[in-house]
Amino acid sequence: MLQISHLSADYGGKPALADINLTLESGELLVVLGPSGCGKTTLLNLIAGFVPYQHGSITLEGQRVAGPGAERGVVFQNEGLLPWRNVQDNVALGLQLAGVDKAQRRQAAAQMLKKVGLEGAEKRFIWQLSGGQRQRVGIARALAANPQLLLLDEPFGALDAFTREQMQTLLLKLWHETGKQVLLITHDIEEAIFMATELVLLSPGPDGWWRGCRLISAVALLRANPAAASNPTRALLNSGNTF
Repeated sequence: MLQISHLSADYGGKPALADINLTLESGELLVVLGPSGCGKTTLLNLIAGFVPYQHGSITLEGQRVAGPGAERGVVFQNEGLLPWRNVQDNVALGLQLAGVDKAQRRQAAAQMLKKVGLEGAEKRFIWQLSGGQRQRVGIARALAANPQLLLLDEPFGALDAFTREQMQTLLLKLWHETGKQVLLITHDIEEAIFMATELVLLSPGPDGWWRGCRLISAVALLRANPAAASNPTRALLNSGNTF
């Protein structure tokens, strides 16, 4: 379980987030939704351990987050792949850094590439792949080390609509198969409604800081307003949630 309590943090020397509280239970797919610049990526970086926080606490399975760790896999919007490595070696990178032997790394990479539909692409280089294929590699790399928590920072934002829908479906399939805790960052309301078991909205306080997290059940929203299925943006706004 991921537990965040009264979290506050600065970005660039200025307050970015204040009094954030949320819980991600095992097996949940939680989506953090908000407009650009509201601190979504800052929140993910804090959970990933990439940046320090000033107040509050972040714990995963009862252990305090105090830096990056293999128990948290991260998928970035720009993939963060190494162009001088082939697909197989990119997927195996985290395992290599963890000291896993070469044979085990290759076996794990092959298994994950099969799961994401890239079997046979092991020896290709990143520049030979489409945007959707690169994101598949990024997801495979994040899952190869079998993390407890998968973090995704707007991973499909740069993809065309057709590819984005394919990747959303793939992520849901992997989530169902692995049972991982997943936290997805997005500013796309339709994507949030489609993907989430729970939604978190970042809302600005009177001082301009992004504070508080309002938890919304995606299932409850759809039940309360069936129109959400055909027009989720309007349904979410009509439910009293504003940016």
